[in-house]
Amino acid sequence: MSQHKEKPMRLLRGDEHSNYGLEHHGLSNLNNIYWNLNTPALYEQAIRRHEAILGHMGPLVVRTAHHTGRSPNDKFIVQESSTEKDIWWGKINRPIMPESFDALHRLMGLHLQAQNVYVQDCFVGASPKHRLPIRIITQNAWHSLFAHNMFIQATPEELLNHVPEFTVIDAPKCHANPAQHGTNSETFIIVNFAKKLVLIGGSSYGGEIKKSIFSVMNYLMPQKDVLPMHCSANIGRDGNTALFFGLSGTGKTTLSADASKTLIGDDEHGWDEDGIFNFEGGCYAKLIKLSPEAEPEIFETTRRFGTILENVALDASTRRVDLMDATFTENTRGSYPISYIPNATRTGMGAHPTNVIFLSADAFGVLPPIAKLTKAQAMYHFLSGYTAKVAGTERGVTEPQPNFSACYGAPFMPRHPERYAELLGNKLDTHNADTWLINTGWSGGPYGVGKRIKIAHTRAMVNAVLDGALKDVPLETEPFFGLQIPKHCPGVPDEILNTRNTWPNPADYDAQAQKLAGMFANNFKQYAEQTTPEILAAGPSA
Repeated sequence: MSQHKEKPMRLLRGDEHSNYGLEHHGLSNLNNIYWNLNTPALYEQAIRRHEAILGHMGPLVVRTAHHTGRSPNDKFIVQESSTEKDIWWGKINRPIMPESFDALHRLMGLHLQAQNVYVQDCFVGASPKHRLPIRIITQNAWHSLFAHNMFIQATPEELLNHVPEFTVIDAPKCHANPAQHGTNSETFIIVNFAKKLVLIGGSSYGGEIKKSIFSVMNYLMPQKDVLPMHCSANIGRDGNTALFFGLSGTGKTTLSADASKTLIGDDEHGWDEDGIFNFEGGCYAKLIKLSPEAEPEIFETTRRFGTILENVALDASTRRVDLMDATFTENTRGSYPISYIPNATRTGMGAHPTNVIFLSADAFGVLPPIAKLTKAQAMYHFLSGYTAKVAGTERGVTEPQPNFSACYGAPFMPRHPERYAELLGNKLDTHNADTWLINTGWSGGPYGVGKRIKIAHTRAMVNAVLDGALKDVPLETEPFFGLQIPKHCPGVPDEILNTRNTWPNPADYDAQAQKLAGMFANNFKQYAEQTTPEILAAGPSA
């Protein structure tokens, strides 16, 4: 049997190895520190510690208790002199004092003294120019596997000289005292840009680890004139790159994971002077009602050794999972290495995009299935970042609710949205990318009345965009948003392209469209003073 290098893989005792940077976190004298364990070793730890169950065909099935999604009200940024002028302070980026951060940092060190601790040294950013070495320190073995899946793995040689520029400490069982620490609850996710450190406590949801590093990249990259993006990306058969912006549930992962395309990544990317690069080394797909017919590549990952299934229902006797079951949450998730998608590029990089697509799941049933955007409209919709919540998904939501999230990712954007919009505008100008708005939501009426646009039709529209089949198609302008709608699209019935034609009563559509246009205009008031007249004029007539 071949002998593996032990240093990156084995259990190191605190007295053997005290200078790996853990002394800054009160962790240097721990008895059990597991450094850079691989997937089988982390499986053994997670199952032995009763953190997870082994599912049929090999996935690791875990529960995240009452935190089945992110906790936006518990996210903070330390307010300190070196960065405070750059932060977009407000409801999303809440300030917390350095003293509170330091107290929680000490508390986490004390809490972990009696725990096993797992360390993953890895990277974020596929571009060699912008690659950031990071360290993820976790209390749970399955969280260490999550980091192993989601970030870019270091080679054994790289591990020997790995010096992290940012560190995440994740301890779900460590809780804050709101009165003492200035938090909103016992849960806390705090970024300290000065100390290059993230603290996560009180939540077992794996996405907090991933998104905290995304927030770090969203702060750092604009300093290099790199646009950080909440988008998926793929490469077409002709070699052209496409970007898919969108909030959760709009189809970023589904539409980019196409067997006929080469996947760059499903969620987080940078756009620099050389092109597009993935931030991550894995995917974090939403799994509820996933089917092998509609999404075969993603479905196959749910039956792989190494995949983590969060809050997916499991038959205790057969160990088979049920992806249709939302008993624990609608937000069931799968974490897996991007290499599990057979057509994914191993470089994590692509050329400058030819097409940029904004995805919106419009539950009001107003937006057209596809529209071509002008440069000003692209900027308007990027700043708006619209999708909709449907009735029944949240307590008290009885009709569709608009969800405006600047840059299609406001919760992860530390800087003002105008900075990211400025970078996008410069990129679009420099590289002449076409921009499109695609509605993956409802047509023929709002949610509960109309029907969701067929995924087969949406895929046909995406393929038409990427293959250049819409370049010479005549366009018509709808009156409420000024969007230019193709009159024909291969593989899509002409009658559904203009959403107004799908409603039984066109007057009802007009009233609904006017209502949604007013919501857009009201939301955009916050950007009116910073943006240009051309972008303001590109919005809907409300």
